[in-house]
Parts: sequence; C-alpha cells; structure tokens
Amino acid sequence: MSATVHSLGRTAAPSLAPMTTLVAADLNHVNQVILSRMQSEIALIPELAGHLIAGGGKRMRPMLTLACARLLDYAGTRHHKLAAAVEFIHTATLLHDDVVDGSGLRRGRRTANIIWGNSASVLVGDFLFSRAFELMVEDGSIRALRILANASAVIAEGEVNQLTAQGQIETPEERYLEIIHAKTAALFAAACRIAAVVAERDDSVEETLDAYGRNLGIAFQLIDDAIDYASDGATMGKDAGDDFRDGKVTLPVILAHARGSDADRQFWRDAMEGRRVSDEDLAHAKRLLSATGAIDDTLGRARTYGQRAIDALGRFPSSVAKAALVEAVEFAIARAY
Repeated sequence: MSATVHSLGRTAAPSLAPMTTLVAADLNHVNQVILSRMQSEIALIPELAGHLIAGGGKRMRPMLTLACARLLDYAGTRHHKLAAAVEFIHTATLLHDDVVDGSGLRRGRRTANIIWGNSASVLVGDFLFSRAFELMVEDGSIRALRILANASAVIAEGEVNQLTAQGQIETPEERYLEIIHAKTAALFAAACRIAAVVAERDDSVEETLDAYGRNLGIAFQLIDDAIDYASDGATMGKDAGDDFRDGKVTLPVILAHARGSDADRQFWRDAMEGRRVSDEDLAHAKRLLSATGAIDDTLGRARTYGQRAIDALGRFPSSVAKAALVEAVEFAIARAY
C-alpha cells in the first residue's frame, strides 16, 4: 500500500477527510434521517440508540454509499434513506455483538449493554433493524431491498459462524476468511453496491462497487484483528486484547499457532479455550505473534485486499470522488501504523 501512497504523491497520513468533505452535504441529510427515525415514544430507545449512534463513529459505511453515488454522478436524493438504513444495520449489529462478546468499551465509551443491560441492547438493536427495513421499503427498489436484506442475513450468519468457531484453535484460515467476508465485508459491499442501483447503472457497475467494498471490508477487519494485539485500548476505542480473552480465533492467532512449537500450540489452545487469559498471558501471546511474523503477515494480507479494492476502481476516470475512495482504503490500512 505504501507504493500506492507514494505513486499518488501524498506525504501526509491517509485520512477520511477527503471523503468526509466530498459527502458533507449529503451526510447532513443522512444524519437528519437517522435522528428522526431513531425516535420513539419509549424513551429508552432513543436514549440507548443515541448513545452508540452519536458516540463518535466515523459513519464510514453510509459515507461509502454517498461517495460511490458521487463517483457515478448521481444527483438525486434516494441514497440518503438507504445510507441511513446502512448505518442502522451497522449499529444494530454492534449492539448485538457487544452483548454476545460481553464487551465493556466501544469507541472509548462504556457499551450500551454495560449501562442498560443485555436485554435492552438486544431489543433496541431489533428496533433499529426494523427501522432500516422501513427505509428500504420507502425507497421502493426491490433490488436495493434485496441487496441490503441479503447483507443483513449474511452478517447474522457470519456472527453465528464466528460464535461456533470461538475457542476452536484448529479453525482453518479458509473458515476465518468466510467469517469476515460475512460479518464485516458484506455490509461494506452492500453499502457501495446500492449506489449503482440508485444511479441506475448496469450489473457490471454494481459488481465493480461490490468488489471495491468487499475487499475494503476484508482489509478493514484484518487490520482490526491485528491491532487487537498490536495497539492499546486508548488507540482502539475498545478493550485491548478483547479478541484474545474472548477466545476469538483470528488470522494472527491462526498463523502463530501453525508456525509455533508444540509448547506454543498448547499455549494457544489453552488461551482460546479460556485457560490462559491473564495480562501476562496476553503479553506472552504478543511475543509469540511477533516471533512468528503473524502480525506482519496479517497486515500484509490486509494491504493485498486493500490493493484489490483500489484496483476495482480502475474502470472509473479520475475524479475527486475516486481519489477519496482510494484514500479511504489507504486510511483503513494506515490505522495499524
């Protein structure tokens, strides 16, 4: 990815600022939709939903919908509601994920399940899913509805797949990639793809934007999995080492386990099954990950998927929107450095 950065003549660190600037006016409309549709006569619903929605998230997924629409020179407003639906799907899955994972921090703040309890978090997540589908139906496009509904189902499948793989140190790399394709990349892909629907472009453009979003989503998750071991809670906005303590078998663990000694493999088995979860164990895990090159290789895979995302945009002429989408990929990778 560094070669890509250099080829563009950029010296500053990549950021989402170009994309944020590009879609600022549209994003204001999306935020208005989000704020109006998370309201309810039941006071707990907007209170809990607002805690997460207003909690400092970058709105990356809805911004991708808006930026891809700009890439296609779409001048309408249909993408506002669909981008809001994307954000509601994302927020609902976060609420559910934090309950499943027992997470205590999200974006540097206490999670909703810690403040209001698991039951309230799950039910408000369900409410947001319902709002998302209302927005899809209001758009009136069966194709857009099919894309986002399918993504919602795939995300749920990915989360269940990850849950059943939890603690299973023998999880193969192929299954891990299936999990992140589903739980993370599917919504990135759908968020980008629906821009082609509202712009009334053909299937090949849909597939191109799907490929961009899907590869970006995989890269994004690979970076997340690496920095769970290579960063700290203040940087990540969540508890450092959460994946380790939850027994999540991510790519760094898979690589380190495969390359380690018999004693190392036993350590990983014990750790993923919940028998080695102390701070000292986490420090030992980080040493093994470093010694086996597992973190570096995970970052290398992320750069490969990031480059695939950038390459997918090759069919489009140079534009401010295209440059912003390229830099969004570079930003996703640069979070690890």
